[in-house]
Amino acid sequence: MELKELIEKAWADRELLKSAEIQSAVREVVELLDKGRLRVAEPDGENWKVNEWIKKAVIMYFPIQQMEVIEVGPFEFHDKIALKKDYRNLGVRVVPHAIARHGSFVNKGVILMPSYVNLGAYVDEGTMVDTWATVGSCAQVGKNVHLSGGVGLGGVLEPVQAAPVIIEDNVFVGSRCIVVEGVRVGKEAVLGANVVLTASSKIIDVTNPEPIEYKGYVPHRSVVIPGTIPKKFAAGVYQVPCALIIGTRKESTDKKTSLNDALRENNVSV
Repeated sequence: MELKELIEKAWADRELLKSAEIQSAVREVVELLDKGRLRVAEPDGENWKVNEWIKKAVIMYFPIQQMEVIEVGPFEFHDKIALKKDYRNLGVRVVPHAIARHGSFVNKGVILMPSYVNLGAYVDEGTMVDTWATVGSCAQVGKNVHLSGGVGLGGVLEPVQAAPVIIEDNVFVGSRCIVVEGVRVGKEAVLGANVVLTASSKIIDVTNPEPIEYKGYVPHRSVVIPGTIPKKFAAGVYQVPCALIIGTRKESTDKKTSLNDALRENNVSV
């Protein structure tokens, strides 16, 4: 509570960022994020709660940090944020050239293929972050998730009340999927390759005689593929992207099932 009060006070008066006490508080918050003892967003029953004061601390971390040269073997970086260290003791497998910044949390059993995890992100145990996948600022990724090659999870810092992208436990995200603007993907869902989900994307359940439309949320165990719907413009009617829920992942299916298996169960050719 003391940390929260200091952060809120500095947020209201940025001149206080010159204070050693405030700078220490901001750095402590980032250190706690790095260790997984604080989270930008956390489960709250069936919903999620955004801890706005922690996002404020992350935003204020940047102006108090100095640019430094970071040398890693023959590579050189010039940045304000250090890289994570001590992966062996963390129990994390990190393949060159995976990058995770200090202030992100990567739990034991995570595999980072050449990928990027940004400040404030949370990646829970047993998750695979595959080649060239990105986990944006403050994105929350659950246990035993598979982020396939080229997946992009958007980051969010401002506005502070905005929810981050949330990928819940045991989700399979197909290659080149994009999930941004605070979209939440429910437990055990499967996103087929190239699905794009934004806050305004129509997510349409087409498994019943009448479609059911969602925005910003993929229900638990949904199997989702890219689709299009007609939209009328001044120049005529055109097809615009949407996402289609074409089935439900079976309870009996292994939680680490491949994307192909999940799609075949719902009669989608692969």
